[in-house]
Amino acid sequence: MSATDGGTYAPAAIPAPVVEAGEFVFAAIGLDHGHIYGMCDGLIGAGATLKWVHDPDPAKVERFVERFPDAKVARSEAEILDDDEVRLVAGAAVTSERCALGLRVMDAGKDYFTDKAPLTTLDQLAAAKEAVARTGKKYAVYYSERIHVETAVFAGQLIDSGAIGRVLQVIGTGPHRLNAGSRPDWFFEKEKYGGILCDIGSHQIEQILHYTGAQDAKVAYSQVANYAHPEHPGLDDFGDATLVTDNGATGYFRCDWFTPDGLQTWGDGRSFILGTEGFIEQRKYMNLGTQDGPAHLFLANGQEEKHYNVFGKVGYPFFGQLVLDCLERTENAMTQEHAFKAAELSVQAQLQAVDLVPRG
Repeated sequence: MSATDGGTYAPAAIPAPVVEAGEFVFAAIGLDHGHIYGMCDGLIGAGATLKWVHDPDPAKVERFVERFPDAKVARSEAEILDDDEVRLVAGAAVTSERCALGLRVMDAGKDYFTDKAPLTTLDQLAAAKEAVARTGKKYAVYYSERIHVETAVFAGQLIDSGAIGRVLQVIGTGPHRLNAGSRPDWFFEKEKYGGILCDIGSHQIEQILHYTGAQDAKVAYSQVANYAHPEHPGLDDFGDATLVTDNGATGYFRCDWFTPDGLQTWGDGRSFILGTEGFIEQRKYMNLGTQDGPAHLFLANGQEEKHYNVFGKVGYPFFGQLVLDCLERTENAMTQEHAFKAAELSVQAQLQAVDLVPRG
């Protein structure tokens, strides 16, 4: 997976199996976004067995099978949903279609693992909540900028250990490279991708909730714009928002499609976490102006000032926890309430966003 393209980027697997081969079988349906590769890599690294793949586009399926040759090509979605051996379906469909796929998966008696954003409207959210309550199945979400980034995992561990005291504020930046020529048509249609705050903003909102330990938040303000891409009037190429959490912390994030071509990776994603006893900075994917690679975390508190390079040292425990959660019906990887709350706030931020530039 290319480090210069966020649409296909996935970190190298760090295997940490929690089950034996064949003990937890899953399938992939919906290959519209390249995140499906990272989702499957993570599950396989946790010991899960990928049995099936299905997508209406044979070219997407061919590329997928080149990467995962053990996956069998299903003749239809129903062939997967009717297979009692399959416990979970992973999907990265067009964003506006992810909820409908999840409803079908859960109605078939299987857990669902979707790429972010997991849905695009509040009506979809209500339908997903109803299906979870009715079926008892999971609607898990791949908020990859926290669960599949080693500095993000390590930051959570430091916070849990009390390294910076109570978290007061989280600031996140989510710049991405557009690579417009390689994007599908739906990527530029707001009703399909949901808008920038719903889409890549969902990563940031999930992190604000997680690091502050909040159960809920209010969107104090939000803004979007199409500053430089009039040929794609449905595209938000910039967005930002401020949140106030139910435990009194604040969060601010900015996301955009302005990563310059000269940058070594698809986006210089960072986060800054302020606590009562110190602070943390994450330089997730690169250390600007160096060839030091990804996974840099900086900590300052009452005892030390330290730079950690955690590349290959922390791993991605979410995937093993998710597999065990599906088997044991627990919620250690991420609670359903948390996954839905991040989605809800992302949609709300998009709905109430002020458009900074008039569009034709």
